[in-house]
Amino acid sequence: MCGIVGVIAKSPVNQLIYDALLLLQHRGQDAAGIVTMQGTKCFMQKARGMVRDVFRTRNMRALPGNVGLGQVRYPTAGNAYSEEEAQPFYVNAPYGIVLVHNGNLTNATALKQELFDIDRRHINTGSDTEVLINVLAHEIERAARDRQLSPEEVFAAVGAVHRRVRGSYAVVALIAGHGLLAFRDPFGIRPLAFGEGAGPEGREVMVASESVAIVGTGHTLTRDVAPVEAIFIDLDGTVHARQCAEHPKLQPCMFEYVYLARPDSILDGVSVYQARLNLGETLAQRVISTLPPSEIDVVIPIPESSRPSAMQLAQRIGKPYREGFVKNRYVGRTFIMPGQGVRKKSVRQKLNAIEIEFRGRNVLLVDDSIVRGTTSKEIVQMARDAGAKKVYLASAAPPVRFPNVYGIDMPTAEELIAHDRSIEEIREFVGADKLIYQDVAAMKRVVAALNPKLEGFEASCFDGVYIAGGGSADELAAMAADRQRSVEDDEAAGDGKTLTLQSATEPA
Repeated sequence: MCGIVGVIAKSPVNQLIYDALLLLQHRGQDAAGIVTMQGTKCFMQKARGMVRDVFRTRNMRALPGNVGLGQVRYPTAGNAYSEEEAQPFYVNAPYGIVLVHNGNLTNATALKQELFDIDRRHINTGSDTEVLINVLAHEIERAARDRQLSPEEVFAAVGAVHRRVRGSYAVVALIAGHGLLAFRDPFGIRPLAFGEGAGPEGREVMVASESVAIVGTGHTLTRDVAPVEAIFIDLDGTVHARQCAEHPKLQPCMFEYVYLARPDSILDGVSVYQARLNLGETLAQRVISTLPPSEIDVVIPIPESSRPSAMQLAQRIGKPYREGFVKNRYVGRTFIMPGQGVRKKSVRQKLNAIEIEFRGRNVLLVDDSIVRGTTSKEIVQMARDAGAKKVYLASAAPPVRFPNVYGIDMPTAEELIAHDRSIEEIREFVGADKLIYQDVAAMKRVVAALNPKLEGFEASCFDGVYIAGGGSADELAAMAADRQRSVEDDEAAGDGKTLTLQSATEPA
């Protein structure tokens, strides 16, 4: 999961991209990057850290131009500590292409060898984004050979990319001197939308991972980019669109609705907030069938993503909803922190219990999901330490039993508390008096009801079905081995070195 954005305007876009990345900061806190283009010259600044840390005044001044793109990174492949693997990525031929990517390629290893043996292109990092930009560059070069580049050639190149690449990918790319390209994988697993607005000097077109980045910067959401659709925006701001492959299916990632996306976003025609309310409604039915409401004194959410589900659940069972935890907003989301040790250490820095809401009460805690279980264990103990008589735990999502290979940081089964464990074994681990999970079928039903155009969901971490490939035993084992090597590389690397040739200025 990452956050990506691209803009074509009639005035400088550096501040606009910065503002959009702030609105997408929840999607990645490991690194950030912006590229702008003036004429045919590109300017780049990227580094590890949050948006406010990476871009200082002097960095922003070094990013001129009316066209640009940006990304906030949450690493699921490669080295989390390497600034060389921060996005955007750049290749100088053909034309000069800059690219940002949200997702995960499941055949990146095979593609890397193919690029070297056949396409004669060299990959210098462990990032699948570098693989993707080189595949795109090669296909654009083939499509536009001996011809002027036009939208037709761009769409032909994207079609070739779809034939070669497997996995999940939402992409925004800048082609120097020509325009901005955005496209999405055949299942629409990772989100991507575009909108338009009036800037200080004329019309602006923006592409972004979530609608909140579009609406929050004063633009109007036009629609989502469809699966296998490519949108090419020329330098005049004209939008060209084409379906670039056959048999697309709209099956977005369910975890976006459960946890990843902001509640004020609309993804593929579905309000994330309403989806979480619906999940709370059906979770309430599970609670009632498992635990008499008379045994519950208060419903307390575990901030932040679970709040809508907890509110709806409390209303449904007729119990008071209370805020029992205060969140330190200056500590990152524990789920997306690389390294289990860092994640565990940060829980009590992130949350503090309000004792009067717990003391002497039977408390039902509601979380959006339970992935590794270590955070849940800490929070249950915090509730007990605050004086709760009994602590019940309900998850608005079903048990996470399977690795995710499409861009979420849960790639090995051994890391998942629900893998090969019964509900009772999980309850014992987290220390709750009762543990209630959402039902898989109910989850899919209540979210799908919000948009009849949805043809299903990518829900592999819940149901083990890998709709875009990459879920065979051998592939999962290879990804687990790659992850272990990445963890070892991260620990050995510490602070990575900056690829200074790709920076607009020295780091602030």
